Amino acid sequence: MAVHNCVERDLQGWGVTDHPPDHPPDFFDRADPGPDAQFYAPDRFVTHIDPGAIAAVGALYEELGLGDPGRAGGDVLDLMSSWVSHFRVAPARLVALGMNANELAANPQAASWLVHDLNVDPVLPFADASFDAATCCVSVDYLTRPVEVFREVARVLRPGGAFAVTISNRCFPTKAIRAWLHTGDAGHVDIVDGYFRAAGGFTEPVAQLRTPPESRGDPLWAVWATREA
Repeated sequence: MAVHNCVERDLQGWGVTDHPPDHPPDFFDRADPGPDAQFYAPDRFVTHIDPGAIAAVGALYEELGLGDPGRAGGDVLDLMSSWVSHFRVAPARLVALGMNANELAANPQAASWLVHDLNVDPVLPFADASFDAATCCVSVDYLTRPVEVFREVARVLRPGGAFAVTISNRCFPTKAIRAWLHTGDAGHVDIVDGYFRAAGGFTEPVAQLRTPPESRGDPLWAVWATREA
C-alpha cells in the first residue's frame, strides 16, 4: 500500500493552533477504525520519506546526541518503529517498538524489539527512567491516544532525556487521525507541540524545519523536548 500526501482542509474552528486542553470529539477519528494489528500485518519493507528527509532525521539525531554515550546516553527507545531507524550510528542499545514483527526483526540497529499497539494500550512496558532518549519518526499522526503515550514517554525517560518527534507530509490517509488530514505542515507541528504540553513532564518544546525551505523533496519537521529533572 502506498504512502500518500496528507490532505489539508479547513479546521472549521477547531482551534488547533491554540493548544486546546480538550480535543474536539472527532479530532482523533480515522477513516479506517478497524484494528491496527490487521492493517499492519502485511510486511512493508519500504521507506516512507525520501533520501533527503531520511538524511535530515539522521542529522537531527546526531545533533541532539541521541544514542551517544558521550553525550545523551546510549539507551534509546524508537516508538512506532520498523525495519529502519535512521540513526547515522546505531545507539549502544536501541529498543524498537512497532506493529510488524518481521519488519522489526529486520532492523539492523535494534538490539531488541517488541510488537506493541499504542492505540490499544498506551502504557509502555518499561520501568521508570529506563531510557536516555526516545524517538518517533513520521508516525505520530497515527496515534489516537497521543497524550497518554507522550506521558508514558516522559515516565520511561531519564531526567534530561530527549524525545524527538519527526514529521513529514506523507501518511496512510485511512489511518491518520482526522485532525492531521485537515491541517498542513504548520498545523502538524502545532498538534505535536500541543501533545508535549498536554502530557506534562517535558521542557518547552522546540520545533524546526530540518530540510531546506526551497527543497522540492519531502519536508522534514522536528519537534522535541527533554524530560524535566
